[in-house]
Amino acid sequence: MPSRAPERIRSTAELRAFQRLMLQAVIRPLARGHRAQRRWSDGRPAAEVVGSFSVANDRLSALERIEIYNRMYWFRTLDSLYEDLPGVRAVLGGKKFMRLAEAYLTRHPSRSFTLRDLPARLERFIRTHPRLSAPHTALAADMAAFEWAQVECYDGAAHAPLTPAALAGRPVAKMRLGLQPQIRLLALRHPVDDFAIALKQGALRGDASNAVGAGPRTGRNSARRMRRPKPERVWLAVHRHAGRIYFKRLEAPAFKILGALRAGRTLEQAVACAGRGVKPELVRDWFMTWMQLGWFCGL
Repeated sequence: MPSRAPERIRSTAELRAFQRLMLQAVIRPLARGHRAQRRWSDGRPAAEVVGSFSVANDRLSALERIEIYNRMYWFRTLDSLYEDLPGVRAVLGGKKFMRLAEAYLTRHPSRSFTLRDLPARLERFIRTHPRLSAPHTALAADMAAFEWAQVECYDGAAHAPLTPAALAGRPVAKMRLGLQPQIRLLALRHPVDDFAIALKQGALRGDASNAVGAGPRTGRNSARRMRRPKPERVWLAVHRHAGRIYFKRLEAPAFKILGALRAGRTLEQAVACAGRGVKPELVRDWFMTWMQLGWFCGL
């Protein structure tokens, strides 16, 4: 990255470097009081760097003009995470959530054209930076995975579902069933589904909110205090129907079957993944339910 903007851009490489310099000025973490940092990363006055591509006017200095964009980037991205992750926020509490969000965005600033992608790496970040969410790291990571799965499911592709007639006569040993791309399979260590239902009073969010706020949230937890769930192995399928997001608990063998089908195994191989102790009648009932839900599609 250049130390300052060039006086004149002569190549695409210089243009790219200039754009990166401006991006860095916009996404740098804010200082106390929601102000732009007065020192650049190398110790120089930030005004010196910003002054190489921004000029003052009769009301604002060059740095103050860039500060407007710096503040709006942080206000908008923090507000988006605040709105889109009510479960993680409820697990950690408002203040700790905001500290986590700021640290996360500092390490993983927005790289997408859409704010819906912001939480994509949050689960991994929580697990690799446990001090930010202790003592509820495992629960917060499970909840982050669950809420991100809802975002992915809402925007995920859906193909025409297979019908029983389309499968009639096909040999089981070679048959492969596609799983709808929008379905997300989660193996979790906490019953975050029950926690989400209680938190939302039985109503699950239908889409990923990108509501514009006037500024960053204060960190106060407006939701009533809820008892955090104790550890419990849970297998979930997050799926979409008629534009709404639902989640369904699965038994461990059923989860293994669906995972094997998604991995490209034949129907015979996938059913074998359930284990010998699973009764054929139970497997039949699972497949009848999944067919009714339209979970299968052609490959």
